[in-house]
Amino acid sequence: MQSNAEFKDYKMDKITIFCSASDQISSLYMKAAMELGEWIGKHHKWLIYGGSNVGLMECIARSVKENGGKIMGVVPTKLEQAGRVSDLLDVTFRSSDLSDRKDIMLREGDIMVALPGGIGTMDEIFHVVASGIMGYHNKQVILYNINGFWNGIIDFMDKLEEQNFSHYPLKEHCIVVNTFDELIGILA
Repeated sequence: MQSNAEFKDYKMDKITIFCSASDQISSLYMKAAMELGEWIGKHHKWLIYGGSNVGLMECIARSVKENGGKIMGVVPTKLEQAGRVSDLLDVTFRSSDLSDRKDIMLREGDIMVALPGGIGTMDEIFHVVASGIMGYHNKQVILYNINGFWNGIIDFMDKLEEQNFSHYPLKEHCIVVNTFDELIGILA
């Protein structure tokens, strides 16, 4: 995969964020989420995310809200039953399960950004890439590679292409940025 790619020209007012729901992660990632949330809020963009009140999810939502942005949370039933829904949401989409949640987040967002996260975040990334390859949409997911977090996944995806397990260039659907300035250059 490459670090730079051309993006299709369309307005990006609704930014879907995929990220961790863990509070037990490095403050480096929390600071990056706050910085991005501040930019989203100050530029009057919508944050679309998983609606949780923990981890990077709550961190970015709080930063968006404190800076004047609007928030759409896509909340699966189990999250609601566990009492883990953020109270910052302007719009709440209820989903029956994680598959439904991914479909709504993809449908509602103009572009997706993956901050550091775990299995759920990887599932969301691959959902966007796989459905894009199949022609269901022409949206992209940006891997925000903070401190090299996504390097292993990037290497894996490169190998998929090199060994012909992907018949389509993955960089058309999944773009890597390593700095905040690179990210904002795309989102602006």
